[in-house]
Amino acid sequence: MLFVTGGSGFVGSNFIIDYLALGRDERLLNIDKLTYAGNPHNLDSVANDPRYLFSRTDICDAETMESLFDHHRPRAVVHLAAESHVDRSIASPTEFIRTNVHGTLTLLEAARRHWQRLQGEARDSFRFLHVSTDEVYGTLGPQDAPFNEATPYAPNNPYSASKAASDHLVRAFHHTYGLPVLTTHCSNNYGPYHFPEKLIPLVISNALEGKLLPLYGDGMQVRDWLYAGDHCSALREVLARGVPGETYNIGGWNEQSNLGVVHALCDALDELKPKFTGSYREQIVFVQDRPGHDRRYAIDARKIERELGWRPAEDFAGGIRKTVEWYLANPHWAGKALDGGWS
Repeated sequence: MLFVTGGSGFVGSNFIIDYLALGRDERLLNIDKLTYAGNPHNLDSVANDPRYLFSRTDICDAETMESLFDHHRPRAVVHLAAESHVDRSIASPTEFIRTNVHGTLTLLEAARRHWQRLQGEARDSFRFLHVSTDEVYGTLGPQDAPFNEATPYAPNNPYSASKAASDHLVRAFHHTYGLPVLTTHCSNNYGPYHFPEKLIPLVISNALEGKLLPLYGDGMQVRDWLYAGDHCSALREVLARGVPGETYNIGGWNEQSNLGVVHALCDALDELKPKFTGSYREQIVFVQDRPGHDRRYAIDARKIERELGWRPAEDFAGGIRKTVEWYLANPHWAGKALDGGWS
């Protein structure tokens, strides 16, 4: 049995769908509170798979988490549940501390007690995979080397600070109790099922609805973009062969400015669903920058390639095209996401 927290969210949905598609004879329990960004219908394609189970549970609920561990006795946990939108963390940081810090602590405690009761091979092979973000490292200058696993933490917003705190708890549980943990730091993800408050799905939705395409500041903030399917394949490799206590950075080797991303989306839409006149680029507008906006993130992903043999399969152009094609094929998904119409 594999536990996946936050499995109804963006990366979680992709992870579960991809994992079950591999045909492994293993059950998987999706543990999700179903907040605004959790969509159970993301997983309709696997809902009737006998290997897939769902528990609507808040990871902060210690009693229920203990019960799930006692009943299902998982061999591993993939911890994806998190509040993740920087703008929301600036407006209301409390929920980020609750979910990302207290929730991770509650989950770690339940996992530790479960692991300590295991014996033999079951104890030796148990893993707790904590999925974090490159934002814990802070920001980079234009000529700075990319983040690596030894880069000091320097979070600059409440979201990244809450993730940094959860990372430290995970590390502490390994060094204090011996819990066999693995930590990953990923760059910006994109792909199917991405909640439409984030840049790429927001631009696609707004463009198709004839709305403005807002860009913070000058639009020259740089991110390393990672296709969700590549992220999921990396997580599988870390779970299978990662060394307990180690951290692995997962990047796409695709640094792009926000403006470059929006231009790529507009160009793809111009080709795949052209307007009657003009280009979608004409809808771009620049708006006041967010407070404390990090200028550049970049991931040095050589460690995971060197030690585990993983490298992303998707380049940016191909990933963007696949993403746009998915949203065009699922026109009602974004609207339901924004109005909460999952039921």
